[in-house]
Amino acid sequence: MALPVSVGALLESEVIEDPLYKDEGLCVLGIFGKTAMLPGSPKEFLINTLADKHIYPLFGLDETDNHNSGSLIQAYYSQENRVLYLVLTSVCDNRQLLWACESLSTGVGHSEAHEFWKGADKQHCLALLYLFSLCHVLLLVHPTCCFDVTYDRLFRALDALRQKVLPLLRAAIKDSIISKEWKVNCRPCPPRLLFVFQMNGALRSYGGNGSDPSGGNADKPKKHSPRRRLQHALEDQIYRIFRKSRVLTNQSSNCLFTVPANQAFVYVVPGPEEDPVAAVLGQLRSNCALRENDTSTSVPGPRRYQQMRHSARQPSFNVESSSLSGGQLVDCSLKEFLWQHVELVLTKKGFDDSVGRNPQPSHFELPTYSKWAQVAYRLHQVMIANTEEETAELAVKVQSQLKFLEGFLDADAKFSENRCQKALPLAHSAYQSNLPHNYTTTVHKNQLTQALRVYSQHARGVAFQRYALQLHEDCYKFWSNGHQLCEERSLTDQHCVHKFHLLPQPDEKPEMDRNPPILNHNSRGRSTSSCNCGRKQAPREDPFDIQAANYDFYQMFEEKCCGKLERIDFPVFQPSTPDPAPACEEAPTPTEVAAPVPVPPSGSEPGSGPSEGERLKESIPVSHPVSHTPGESTSLSLALSLGQSTDSLGPYGDGGGGEGQEKRPSLVDRQASTVEYLPGMLHSGCSKGLLPKFSSWSLVKLGPAKTYNPHTGLEQPGFLPGSSFLLPWDVVIRSRSEEEVGLTEPLDGGPSSWPAPNKTVAGKRGSAGGLGRGRRRDDVARAFVGFEYEDSRGRRFLSSGPDKVVKVLGPGGAKEPATRALNTDMPLYIPSPAQGRGLKTHYAQLARLYIVVPDAPLEITLNPQVQPGPPPCPVFHPEQTELVLPPDGLWVLRFPYSYVTDRGPCYPPKENQPLASYKVLRGILRANTASPLPPQ
Repeated sequence: MALPVSVGALLESEVIEDPLYKDEGLCVLGIFGKTAMLPGSPKEFLINTLADKHIYPLFGLDETDNHNSGSLIQAYYSQENRVLYLVLTSVCDNRQLLWACESLSTGVGHSEAHEFWKGADKQHCLALLYLFSLCHVLLLVHPTCCFDVTYDRLFRALDALRQKVLPLLRAAIKDSIISKEWKVNCRPCPPRLLFVFQMNGALRSYGGNGSDPSGGNADKPKKHSPRRRLQHALEDQIYRIFRKSRVLTNQSSNCLFTVPANQAFVYVVPGPEEDPVAAVLGQLRSNCALRENDTSTSVPGPRRYQQMRHSARQPSFNVESSSLSGGQLVDCSLKEFLWQHVELVLTKKGFDDSVGRNPQPSHFELPTYSKWAQVAYRLHQVMIANTEEETAELAVKVQSQLKFLEGFLDADAKFSENRCQKALPLAHSAYQSNLPHNYTTTVHKNQLTQALRVYSQHARGVAFQRYALQLHEDCYKFWSNGHQLCEERSLTDQHCVHKFHLLPQPDEKPEMDRNPPILNHNSRGRSTSSCNCGRKQAPREDPFDIQAANYDFYQMFEEKCCGKLERIDFPVFQPSTPDPAPACEEAPTPTEVAAPVPVPPSGSEPGSGPSEGERLKESIPVSHPVSHTPGESTSLSLALSLGQSTDSLGPYGDGGGGEGQEKRPSLVDRQASTVEYLPGMLHSGCSKGLLPKFSSWSLVKLGPAKTYNPHTGLEQPGFLPGSSFLLPWDVVIRSRSEEEVGLTEPLDGGPSSWPAPNKTVAGKRGSAGGLGRGRRRDDVARAFVGFEYEDSRGRRFLSSGPDKVVKVLGPGGAKEPATRALNTDMPLYIPSPAQGRGLKTHYAQLARLYIVVPDAPLEITLNPQVQPGPPPCPVFHPEQTELVLPPDGLWVLRFPYSYVTDRGPCYPPKENQPLASYKVLRGILRANTASPLPPQ
């Protein structure tokens, strides 16, 4: 065999042996260890020295071998010496280490890189176990002259792994033609382990003169050279370490390997000589010198070969008394050191390395190459290759046993495991500190963040991420196991106080004992509110749905208070099928939107743009009141039912042809749907033609106009003293002469409807101008308006402006006119004037609008529009806009308690949050004369 090959290729090929050596035994020598950071591979180069041939190149193997990801076993068979060399290269060697570093990409994290190195270590251990199962002698090569104590842990791991996989290896070689002891122990003999250390610069200065580096008497000659004394010290150290860790015991048959008791098992390779010519001459002199036991007689045939082989193996340990040596023992060469152990194998003497009082001899077998190759092939299939189906199951089981090595080899991971396990209870305590019995997701995340902070302060190593995930899971299990609070928030932005539960079905009763329980939402928040008309107050629970907030609470007062009052009902959904479905809140398609409606003179209709922000901008003009007509058919039918002319509907009431007739949509397009209903409230972003199942607004009549007494105010409960007086609203009514017939002027309380300061109104008695015959005479009708606010404690008051509360201390009622309140955007929330002792600010919400319509030829149009939040919050309005109030009545418009869109509720403002975005748009009331116009 001229060149070294991999052990797999060697076992699969047929080696043609010389008939002279075919029946002789075979010594298997394994070489493993680490290499120095120098060019070349010292482990392979040792075979060149042992075989006296240039087998391996000086600079290592070919570059193609670097691409092997696992451990590589190279084999070289020296038939004339009957020695098979097996050299193991792994990540401990330069070539494989460089390849492994290149294979790791830059994006690999610390944990993934650690898994890669741990897998490489496992494969290295398996290849080592393969060598320990087949070799007679093992040579551990180390690049320094100091023993690496990590080998102690490695050998203990290999010993434990061998005991685990021993039944599997027995099953693999049970059919081989070998001895019973070999089948039971799965090795030809307990291998003997030898150590070869590379000399570093520690002893080179003392190499030639035999001086004592310890500082003793330098003139006194020593029996042993410094290198030999170093070898003896290393032997004592290694033997003591392995005995303490129980790697070596008295009975060699139970050990992973043995070391000789009376022979040297440590060799220190000397460093290169400074004079290379002298070194070459010395090697030539030692190789050509004849030994004393050499014979000049030549024996023909095989006996001559055996004699030459025996003489070549015979080491020389004679003492030379030269002046240079000073009476020291001459150090042997590496070949002489190794051959004394190989000779014991080839002569079938074996190793008797058991010690103690009753040493038991260990088994020993010197196989031929064919027997050894048969066993080596089967073990190679189970432990390394795994290419045959017959041994596939055994190979999988052997690979599964590699997990057993983690506790021995991976000291970093073991330290990290212990450290993270100690940090985990500290993190759990940090998570559970100051926790209520039930809590929300936000509290869970905050506590988990605190727990991870504590965990990161104590946990270290590669197990950090895995135990962090376990901390996540443990905290989530603790939270979800009876500590999870209901995540539902009320319409006032308060959490439900119950733990996670299910809502009862319509015909189902609440059950606390079920898991999860069946309960209704409850935030334990209670407030006091008034009914639709405001004459009665009652406590109410914090609502969680729009129907309970804007409809169910007020329905409870129908029989007791508001049921007999005259009212104007807003149009709601009228089903035509037994199972109506809620409409999907999506942008309306062109087929679902009614025909475009021309803008009436009084305002502009909101557009149907793609975003709510654009709708909001289009629906809120700066200088005009706004009018919304989500269902034009509803406007038409309500106008006809109130006895109004179609002139109030703009171009749709025009009976003539022309352009207005072309824009008029068909009646089918303007009808509200009777199949789908609006699941929420009506606002500017809703689809056309949809109505809710109930109205969140209410408009009732307390009585005629004289029901309100301006001197006493509203006689209802809950009002703060002096704040129940409505604001007067004087509207000019013009009685026109014949030449002024046809002229109309809207009287909406704007600046144009009022005279200049310090000027009297024309037509009044005592006016400066005086009126003659045929001139007009103007009269003033007095209406009353009041914006009522109510806080959560039921305290009520009226407001005369965005920042002013009505306060009347004496008789006579409120003196400030309603002009300011009508011409500005009134706030939806204002701070309550009756704050409690706490630091928390209480807000009062606009709850009702009172309108006293006088008995006069006057039309007061109601058009409420509420923006309950900053843009892009939509504008909410009732199901009917531009509603004309009948004369002679005290009307009460009740605003919704909560405002909800398809995206969720519009919560009340938080503390220190600006209130300017929460407002009722101007133009909520508009006054027009009710005099009929003569025909043109």
